[in-house]
Amino acid sequence: MGQRIAVLGAGPMGLAVAYQLVCDGHQPIVFEADDRVGGMTAAFDFSGLTIERYYHFHCISDYAFLKVLDELFLAEKMRWVETKMGYWYQGQLQPWGNPIALLRFRGLSLAAKFRYGLHAFLSTKRKDWKPLDHVEAIGWIKRWVGKEAYEVLWRRLFDYKFYDYTNNLSAAWIWSRIRRIGRSRYSLFREKLGYLEGGSETLLQAMRAYIEAHGGEIRLKAPVSKVVIKDGKVQGVMVAGQLEPFDKVVSTIPLPYVPRLMPELPVDVLAKFQSVKNIAVVCVIAKLRKAVTENFWLNTNDPAMDIPGLVEYTNLRPLEHHVVYVPFYMPGEHPKFAEPDQAFLDKVRSYLKQINPALDDEDFIDLHASRYRYAQPICDPGYLDKLPSVALPVKGLWVADTSYYYPEDRGISESIGFGRKIAREASA
Repeated sequence: MGQRIAVLGAGPMGLAVAYQLVCDGHQPIVFEADDRVGGMTAAFDFSGLTIERYYHFHCISDYAFLKVLDELFLAEKMRWVETKMGYWYQGQLQPWGNPIALLRFRGLSLAAKFRYGLHAFLSTKRKDWKPLDHVEAIGWIKRWVGKEAYEVLWRRLFDYKFYDYTNNLSAAWIWSRIRRIGRSRYSLFREKLGYLEGGSETLLQAMRAYIEAHGGEIRLKAPVSKVVIKDGKVQGVMVAGQLEPFDKVVSTIPLPYVPRLMPELPVDVLAKFQSVKNIAVVCVIAKLRKAVTENFWLNTNDPAMDIPGLVEYTNLRPLEHHVVYVPFYMPGEHPKFAEPDQAFLDKVRSYLKQINPALDDEDFIDLHASRYRYAQPICDPGYLDKLPSVALPVKGLWVADTSYYYPEDRGISESIGFGRKIAREASA
């Protein structure tokens, strides 16, 4: 007889936990506060277009993601596209992302270009992240690329994503981001990224259907208010004022919510969860009649733009209209996060028209802003050592979120792989 296990959160990690549990013959019940599955990968109706609230793409190294596609017979829906990168600098749109673009880049000396290129190349070849674990990222980058290349190519990417946390980030974490993009290249000069037909919703609904068809249950609009712990053991979860008994609970919700839901955890464990810091995001998605550029990813270094870059999604996944994501990252306590959506929509309209002066107001079909308070953990040096173990010192309780696959950056594939790993451990 399979075990009845509660799973908190129906994002990619929570769905992966439940998916693996039903594969192993158990009956998970997934509790999700939202009215849909997916978390940050969830889709919404954008003026008749079903699309993710936050952009996603896939690399050829996303093994856990590709494996579950095979298992669910979705591999034929995967599409790989040669994409381009660009750089908006000093009012000019420049190619980016390969050695020729680096050599031709206007704004850097030859020596700075060489140092930047060497660092990027060696980062993609590095396999062992442990020596970088306790190293501070900006110092590490400056030692390799020099002050000039840091100021031109790196500073704004840090300042407009991490703000006051910029000077205490893990070099291992930043390295993993460089390596992931580097591993998406199928030659020195060409980059290949992937998308799933129908977007992430295709996978999310397939996982949901599989879970429900094999004895699992997914309850939407069902937030858990408390995980009940007694005598060092899980008793169950409180939902809508009622106790639902469970011997095991796996939580995949953002770590800052954990102390609120599990106040009976040991004091030292609660303190570790309370110390976790996160970046928030206001992500604006624009639907246009014209393309802005030919690039999928566009880095920006412009004193008039408070963004590190933008993603022109339809240069990866073709759609009827042109879709651009413009993320504004900031700490959740930053005053800017409290600004109304319209302030961000107006900025995006202005920025896109600045990058492509051929755009006028009639080219903007629609704009929409989505907010996520805990979009990304801030990983300082030695980050993983500071987190509690996934298996907490409470019998039957496991807790994790995207923080736990550090130094890898948050991603669908990493969440799936880690979720399946937790499920096997929890059901053993």
